[in-house]
Amino acid sequence: MNELDETRAPLLEHLIELRRRLIWSFVALGAAFAVCFYFADHIFAFLAQPLVDAFGKGEGKMIYTKLYEAFFVQVRVAFFAAFFLAFPIIANQIWAFVAPGLYAKEKRAFLPFLIATPVLFVMGGALAYYFVMPVAFRFFLTFEGDLGGIEQEALPAVGEYLSMVMHFILAFGIAFLLPILLMLMERAGLVSRTQLKRGRRYAILIAFIVAAIATPPDVLSQLMLAVPLILLYELSLIAIWFTERRRAREVKAEAT
Repeated sequence: MNELDETRAPLLEHLIELRRRLIWSFVALGAAFAVCFYFADHIFAFLAQPLVDAFGKGEGKMIYTKLYEAFFVQVRVAFFAAFFLAFPIIANQIWAFVAPGLYAKEKRAFLPFLIATPVLFVMGGALAYYFVMPVAFRFFLTFEGDLGGIEQEALPAVGEYLSMVMHFILAFGIAFLLPILLMLMERAGLVSRTQLKRGRRYAILIAFIVAAIATPPDVLSQLMLAVPLILLYELSLIAIWFTERRRAREVKAEAT
């Protein structure tokens, strides 16, 4: 039995199939946006909770300095949440388009990465939301108070706050995809576990550089991203070691 799927459509049929998958993806994103826009206030309240907790119950407030800013914040919140809500459908459409052109072994190898991607992204975003942002916001608010006889008060704008929250979540979510990236590079033959082990010191340096770029300019936030990146790098080495052993067993079994 040929492992490659029997249906090999010509280019035109592939383009038609691609258009169909894109239409379904945009429909899913549009429907998710409509739902999320209806609940935009509740979603923003959820995103604002770390700041509410940092200020304390009944304390603090947010402002908007442009008349249209609050409306566009709701639109951005809806798009941000809609992408996460529609991602399973979008990923399914991508898989449905790509899978027919893959060998059976390639499908088995690729599918775990497709499943692990949203899981690791959510783990990174959750770390940012539940741990990093509360600590960072409490630190930022310590600068409130008297400053040489002038009262200094934090009045965050809704648009700037949303940008910072999205930046935190995306930075940590994408950073947590490091194991997938390294394992895909190893599987493609671009790097080996030995090379990754030898490059550990450079990986640590790069982790701190990425953390300095991706987080606000305070040492605390940078450490909270750099340390997980280094741990994920080490976990990637362990995962690659297991995959190398499994591939060696498969090659040995095929040879016998």
